[in-house]
Amino acid sequence: MNILYTRQFIRSFSRLPKNIQEIYRIKEKIFKENPSHPLLGVHKIKELNCYSFVVTYKIRVIFKFKNNDAVFINIGDHSIYRKGSK
Repeated sequence: MNILYTRQFIRSFSRLPKNIQEIYRIKEKIFKENPSHPLLGVHKIKELNCYSFVVTYKIRVIFKFKNNDAVFINIGDHSIYRKGSK
């Protein structure tokens, strides 16, 4: 599966502490192998019409599936849910 990244995701990712970025890279690898792996805790966000998975207790990734790709929209704490998938 290919992963595409929005500008918002790239911007938010670059602002994360290095240790969180490393944890994210591990989770991304798991996601590529199996997007429904239990360690990711993938769940649908009905209000935003997208999905989310857990990076750490506080950090989430919001994404959508588009054709055979996953589009990573944003990464951050729970406030990214309020910002939505703009």
